[in-house]
Amino acid sequence: MAFMGDMISPSPLWQNGPSPGAFYNFPGNSNHGPSSHTNQDFRAHSAAPITTTTTVIGIKFDKGCVIAADTLGSYGSLARFRDCPRVLKVNDLILLGSGGDYADYQYLRDIIEQKIIDEHCVGDGLQLKPKSLHCWLTRVLYNKRSKMDPLWSNYVVAGIQDGEPFLGAVDKLGTAYEDAAIATGMGAYMATPLLRDVLDKGPLNEESAKALARKCMEVLYYRDARSFPRYQLGVVTSAGVRVEEPTEIGQNWSLAHMIHMK
Repeated sequence: MAFMGDMISPSPLWQNGPSPGAFYNFPGNSNHGPSSHTNQDFRAHSAAPITTTTTVIGIKFDKGCVIAADTLGSYGSLARFRDCPRVLKVNDLILLGSGGDYADYQYLRDIIEQKIIDEHCVGDGLQLKPKSLHCWLTRVLYNKRSKMDPLWSNYVVAGIQDGEPFLGAVDKLGTAYEDAAIATGMGAYMATPLLRDVLDKGPLNEESAKALARKCMEVLYYRDARSFPRYQLGVVTSAGVRVEEPTEIGQNWSLAHMIHMK
């Protein structure tokens, strides 16, 4: 009879894993059962981002990568929060930039920081690598959108792996790619042509890459209504990761008298 009972109510496919046809409760939902998604009320899921951030610029140069992003968190069209840093040093090999919903970035940032703490506690001398983080973000974001509850943010991962610079992007659908120049948000339309025009002329050094990132942030400040003149710049090389203090864009509105609204 016990055998028949097991056939009628079989145990999960593996311990703490999903039943066949179910989704993972990952990450951060370990206190729920593997099939708890069946009772979710999808009307309670976030249908749109609330406090949003805009473009992240990523540039690969000969010995590393540069990431730049401003510090504004917009509440709709209101420039509400003006100190929202979103260029994160993950470890000595990885730099992370985020655009989109700021709360969703904070959620994943806390999980990533806990992963780094766990690695230090193991003490085996191994570090998370940029390609591993890029792949992990792809899986997490795709998993969340498969549950119809996406994280409304996109990410740029920069780092050094096996002595070579790595630059990759992941959007809220889990779509991932690698490139030598990446711009998210409005920057995908306004900054990408500037980036590719310079990179097509040959590889950059660190100072040239930083100057190009600053130029893109300046152009975006003038052209993107959700950008801000205060921005952060992060650099990752084989020597390590450093995130500079926020700096201001030198503004010049001398051409404003030539702009007429019709």
